[in-house]
Formats: sequence, C-alpha cells, structure tokens
Amino acid sequence: MKKNIFILSVVLALFSACTQSEQKENIQGNTTADSVEADPLSSWNEGELKTNIINYVQTISNENSNNYVPLEDRIAVFDNDGTMWSEQPFYFQYYFSLHLLNKYAAKHPEWNDDEDLSLLLKEGDKAFLKVGHKGLAKLLFATNTGQSVEEFKSDAKQWAETAKNPSKNVLFTDLAFQPMLELLAFLKDNGFKNYIVSGGTSEFMRAFICKKYGIPEQNILGSYFKSIYHYNNENPSVQREEAFLWYNDKGAKVELIQQIIGKKPIFCGGNSDGDLAMMQWTYSNKYKNFQLYIHHTDSVREWAYDRGSPIGEFNLGLNEALEKGWSVMDMKKDWKIIYK
Repeated sequence: MKKNIFILSVVLALFSACTQSEQKENIQGNTTADSVEADPLSSWNEGELKTNIINYVQTISNENSNNYVPLEDRIAVFDNDGTMWSEQPFYFQYYFSLHLLNKYAAKHPEWNDDEDLSLLLKEGDKAFLKVGHKGLAKLLFATNTGQSVEEFKSDAKQWAETAKNPSKNVLFTDLAFQPMLELLAFLKDNGFKNYIVSGGTSEFMRAFICKKYGIPEQNILGSYFKSIYHYNNENPSVQREEAFLWYNDKGAKVELIQQIIGKKPIFCGGNSDGDLAMMQWTYSNKYKNFQLYIHHTDSVREWAYDRGSPIGEFNLGLNEALEKGWSVMDMKKDWKIIYK
C-alpha cells in the first residue's frame, strides 16, 4: 500500500513538473510574441510626429503617469473633408449633389429656370466655383431635401458604390487616408471614443463612412437640415426640409461638441481654418492634449494646397499651429502611403 502511494506521488510530481515547464514555455512564448507588437501606425514614416503620437497615447493611457486620462475623458474629434479623406478638386458632397441634380432633373423642370442650377446642369462640376456659395447652397437645398431620411441615405449609398473622383478616377470612398484610419483604430484600441465633427451633412456621412472608419452613426456630427416627423397612417417618416438646422463650421463645431458630447476633447484632428476653433477648444483642456493638423503638401500622390485655397484654406490655423507648437503633419514627408 505504501509502495503504491509512493509511486503515485512520484507520478504526480513528474506531471506537475512537466505542466509547470510547459506553462513557463507558453508564457515565455507569449511574452516574446507580445513584445514584438505590430506597428499601430505602419503607414506613417518613422519620425518625430509618429513618435509623439504613440508616446502621447501611451502616456495618457498609463495609470502610473501624471498625465493619465480616465477612459470616460478620452474623447477624440476629427474633421472629415481633407482630414479623413481628400477634398479636391471639390468637396465630395457637392459631387453627390450634382449627381442628384442630374438624376432628378426631369421631375423638376423649374431647375432649368434657375440661373445657378441650370448652369450646373449644363457644365457640371466646372460650374462649382462659378456659381459661388449662393449657387452651391441652392444645389444642396434642391437635391438634399424634400425626401425622407431613408430615401436620402439610400441615394447616398448607391452613389458611393460607383461614383469616381474626376481627377483620380477611383471611387470617392477609396480616397480615405489609410494613415488616418490607422490612427482612429489606434486611439480606439486605447480607450478613446472617436467622433467625426465636420461640415458635411450627418446623413450623407453616415450613409457609408461608419464601417470604413469604425465609428458608429451616433458619433458622426455634421451639418443638419431641418427635419419634420410625419406619422403617415402608421408609416412614420422623417422628412428633410429646405432649411439648415445647424451649419457645422468653425465655432459651430465647438458648440455642437458641447451640446452632443458634453466634454472637451483631448485629441483633435483637422486640416483647415474651419477646424481652428475645435483645435483651440481641445488645447484648453486641463488634461494633456494633442492637436494634429493635416498639411496637404503632396502634389503627386494627392494635392498640395494651404493658404489662399478656395477648398480647405489653411492660413490662420497654420499660423496658430506654428505659434503654439501644435503638430502639423507634412503629407509628403510623414506618410508612407496615402490611400490603401
């Protein structure tokens, strides 16, 4: 009996030793694999900016750091046009609106009687700058209103599946910046809540960018047309009206952030003077914060423009960024690739 007990104890001891050795090997193996972490910003060139972004996120995520930011306060806001995707040769929503103008022109003969709309029908995108702000507003009101939210989003989704940028001859949706998509994912992985705060209308952006950006629809904050609820004999709908409820540019972006999010961001991404107020608001946060301006400097792979540009003018914002030491991303220098 004692002999059997002795043999059993030896077997158990050997089994335990083998198990511990295997567990140790597994732990060592995992440690080795984890120690070689994938580069979260692989489309960014090595340099000061990339290092600063990664160090910032790691610092504010470290509970032992004096600059630790609680999860509930890790708010990041980004402009869309020119920041998350290209905006040349003109803002993409206007190309969509021009598509709708041509698609529904037969149902609206009155459009031919309007000087600006008739010019857009005849000359297409070549008339964008000719009709000016007033004519572009007419284009938006004529084509982006008068339908239900569902009908509008359906039109936007169908357009996005086939519409191509006239300069690049690729889908507009293929002109999202791969380095910025990586940045969104990196922030999300470190507890940030990402928001798009842009001048484009919310329903237009929500129709197709959410999956690509990994951002839920409720986190897409843009301009809003006035909308009216109709019960329609147990078939409710929300109809888009021909008036802006909110035009989301400059200081209005900050006001919308406060109204909807209710907290100052700690990370802000933008590319133009229209984003300056958002940058200033983020800069005033008591927590350690980060401002990232996208500077379009690559005329070969994308476009090069800043001061004096009719699209995405970067003048006052560039001055203040240089004065206050905010990060200004040089597209030509800092990005390995621009599009995926």
